[in-house]
Amino acid sequence: MRLINDIITKAMKRFLIALLMVSLVSLAYQNAKAQQLPQFTQYMLNPFIINPAVAGNNNYYQIRSNNRWQWTGLTDAPQTYSLSAYGPHNKLDMGFGGYLYNDITGPTSRLGMSGTYAYNRRITSEIRASAGISLGFLSFRVDGTKLDFGDAATNIPDPAVFRNSKSVFTPDASIGVTFYTTFWIAGISAHQLFGQKLTKTLLSRRDPNNSYAIIDTIYGINRLKQHLMLNGGYLFIINRDWEIEPSAILKYMFGSPLTMDVNAKVTYRKQFWGGLSLRWRDGAAIIMGMTYDNRYMFGYSYDYSFTSIRSHQFGSHEIMLAFLFDKLK
Repeated sequence: MRLINDIITKAMKRFLIALLMVSLVSLAYQNAKAQQLPQFTQYMLNPFIINPAVAGNNNYYQIRSNNRWQWTGLTDAPQTYSLSAYGPHNKLDMGFGGYLYNDITGPTSRLGMSGTYAYNRRITSEIRASAGISLGFLSFRVDGTKLDFGDAATNIPDPAVFRNSKSVFTPDASIGVTFYTTFWIAGISAHQLFGQKLTKTLLSRRDPNNSYAIIDTIYGINRLKQHLMLNGGYLFIINRDWEIEPSAILKYMFGSPLTMDVNAKVTYRKQFWGGLSLRWRDGAAIIMGMTYDNRYMFGYSYDYSFTSIRSHQFGSHEIMLAFLFDKLK
């Protein structure tokens, strides 16, 4: 059994090193493109938001809130608020969780809610595997009171029609798998599995020939595209006071290039941490935080953009808050 542990651990360590190398190379050579899912710099502090299989990995329940204010100082800049709670069954090898988030950009917003089930089991004496599924819904909304049509508004027979709020409601699902030990984790997940199209009639108006012309709008997204995420991290214990944990995530939206983050977090006495993050020709971030009484956690990150938008805003801020409950097993 010890031999099997060593073989798997060495293989996963090589995989994680390869993941970091691919991410670094991609950071240098590829072009960025927006994806549909919310973006978080501190995903490594709450991996449940990128992989439902994490729900039962720990032996305690936890509540975490990740909140992001992107491109502060820019009018109608994106804001994301999320709340997640997850933990294990007290006797069986399974876990449960829930995830709620609200992503707001100007007149459009996206509300998502899901529930998660995960099953994990021991592969060897040191390595466990977990698989999870999340089912829920997405609601897309456009606030007509925030729309500005400029000169085009003079050609609209009844501009008041546009001042209503419109919504699209649709189901959603994600799946994921993780392999983990005390020192490393590797996982893959798929999101927005249904890939459905979102359309909604925004305006019906009578044209000069007394026939109806239907104008359809799509709430910021033509179709929900599937996303794949591959993530990994390794914990190096330097001595009794210091630990360093490099990690990386590759994100792929069907029809778009890869995006990725590469991070390194240094922790002092399991209480204070700081680190750096690089996001795929998009920007860099500093992260910092602390744990108090092995129960309360606070994390903060500041993102600096490498793109041309940096001259129009003051950076992006993100705050993570967490509460850890007592161990169940």
